[in-house]
Amino acid sequence: MDLAPESSLIEKENQDSSATTITLLLTTFVSVAGSFVFGSAIGYSSPVQSDLTDDLNLSVAEYSLFGSILTVGAMIGAAMSGRISDLIGRRATMGFSEIFCSLGWLAIYLSKVAIWLDVGRFLVGFGMGILSFVVPVYIAEITPKDLRGCFTTVHQLMICLGVSTTYLLGTIVGWRILALIGMVPCVVQMIGLIVIPESPRWLAKVGRWEEFEIALQRLRGESAYVSYESSEIKDYTRRLSEISEGGIFDLFQAQYAKSLLVGVGLMVLQQFGGVNGIAFYASSIFVSAGISSKTGMIAMVIVQIPMTTIGVILMDKSGRRPLLLISAAGTFIGCLLVALSFSLQSSTKG
Repeated sequence: MDLAPESSLIEKENQDSSATTITLLLTTFVSVAGSFVFGSAIGYSSPVQSDLTDDLNLSVAEYSLFGSILTVGAMIGAAMSGRISDLIGRRATMGFSEIFCSLGWLAIYLSKVAIWLDVGRFLVGFGMGILSFVVPVYIAEITPKDLRGCFTTVHQLMICLGVSTTYLLGTIVGWRILALIGMVPCVVQMIGLIVIPESPRWLAKVGRWEEFEIALQRLRGESAYVSYESSEIKDYTRRLSEISEGGIFDLFQAQYAKSLLVGVGLMVLQQFGGVNGIAFYASSIFVSAGISSKTGMIAMVIVQIPMTTIGVILMDKSGRRPLLLISAAGTFIGCLLVALSFSLQSSTKG
């Protein structure tokens, strides 16, 4: 029996499913606008510190609360993001998060007292926490499996670009204008969400099969053969529905101990590594070191964007573990040098 025609058809379908279409690129662009929002929120507090504290007469403690309350909102948003995205869909969840981010930026722009700054910063953090989950999930669900790694790393690249752009703009414009600029990617994403398709995998998960077929066809191109990928997603969805949903305590089993320790350990150690503190207060750190805050901000951008781009390029080529080892070593050396420089500075003054 000649299987060549069938093999050729499957190969043709795989090629069509792996094609990068205009719709796929546009959809990815709209989704990573949320990643840019994430980066803008992280980068905001550093370049505006001096102007903001002077304009509103904030104490060090008040400004520290303003800087750190972002992470409190992000933790709450991230904890709720999975349930929300499963309930209303990936696209609606991104729109939902951008409402909070927009309101937060607006509250910061209109603030005349510290409490409204904190409310705005918390709202931005809450939206940012939701985006941190739903954006990479959405990108992974809409892209072909052989392009998935490349496309999902764009999320991290756009976060870096958001941080860097905010650093640069913060050296040019005031803190109120910078807050208004922070709303721009929020609006761009909310408008873009009107025209992009919902995640086909989420549509399959909730049993909306007709919409699933339409969304998948749009993403792969009108002339593409998608029956093989469609069947694969349907089979996976059916198998997944047959598995009983586990609770969080099911994670604490011996068979998951190593994976849980590695996964949670990497996240916890990254947050406690000191990089976020430097990112949030880079401006004052440079001034304390005797360097102009503008010069320091520009220097950080010059280093950040190329290094993140290299990471994106090497992600699928060199593997995750070598990159983690190199970046962890670099972070350690960087934090150590910062600590040593201030220690030496203090001893010299003393």
